[in-house]
Amino acid sequence: MDKLNKIDKELLQQIADLHGIPQGSYNIRKNGKLVSRVSDSDIEIVSKQDKSGIDIIVAQNVKNKSVHIPVIVTEAGLTDLVYNDFYIGDNAEVTIIAGCGVHNESNVASGHNGIHSFHIGKNAKVVYIEKHLGLGKGKGEKILNPTTKVVMDENSYFEMQTIQLGGVSYSNRKTTAKLMKNSELSIKESILTTDNQTAKTNFVVDLVGNNCKCNVVSRSVAKNNSTQEFKSKLVGKSSCFGRVECDAILLDNAQVKSIPEIDARCVDATLNHEATVGKIAGEQLLKLITLGLTQQEAEDVIIKGYLK
Repeated sequence: MDKLNKIDKELLQQIADLHGIPQGSYNIRKNGKLVSRVSDSDIEIVSKQDKSGIDIIVAQNVKNKSVHIPVIVTEAGLTDLVYNDFYIGDNAEVTIIAGCGVHNESNVASGHNGIHSFHIGKNAKVVYIEKHLGLGKGKGEKILNPTTKVVMDENSYFEMQTIQLGGVSYSNRKTTAKLMKNSELSIKESILTTDNQTAKTNFVVDLVGNNCKCNVVSRSVAKNNSTQEFKSKLVGKSSCFGRVECDAILLDNAQVKSIPEIDARCVDATLNHEATVGKIAGEQLLKLITLGLTQQEAEDVIIKGYLK
């Protein structure tokens, strides 16, 4: 941790809520290299031998544990790439705090591509929090392209909170999931784009086992000349339930596309999709303005609450 400067610590605080050395297992990566790592028999972190990345191994029956695995990029022109595999033992309960921050003061692009694969055991419960942030006044792009692959065994639960805090020039999020019997997937996405930024999201969920459930909620705000595209595909192959809700607030000259696909291959599959795109309600703005806020301040308050 002594190797981190003020900018590094600011990024870690915002993307992983780290104000110092975290408790339990952790792995901190900066500019493609390991900065600091701690692991134990409950949550073991091992470097891959054949490519860049780590294996995170959570033992069976572990309860109320957490692990931090943030990544920061501050080097101009660097595109970091990692392959991280998570092996969650049967009956384990764990919270995983990831996230990536890019600070770019240059005129060349910097970024991070993370390919994360989750293998979730029977009866396991996982909360995965991934925050993304771009900082720096340089004209160089800040690019973040996360890929998440999830395979859920019987009776398991996986909650994914994916949050784009702002400042990211371009992002392309790809998530695939395969759900077995009685498993449940909950995805909560929040994205903010401004200026000329672009954000793309693509969810593909295979509901394979009987009584499995999937609930995807995406909330986004697009401002200025930014663009967003949200794609989702639910494939119901059993007696299952799947729901996607996509809500967006549109400001200025921004554009938002929502493209749903529902593929029911079983008569007992229940799948639905809801999409809403609109502007901030005038009465909300007026109420805050009458309390003494400027219009910009009022918009910021509404947006912050909406994206929580």
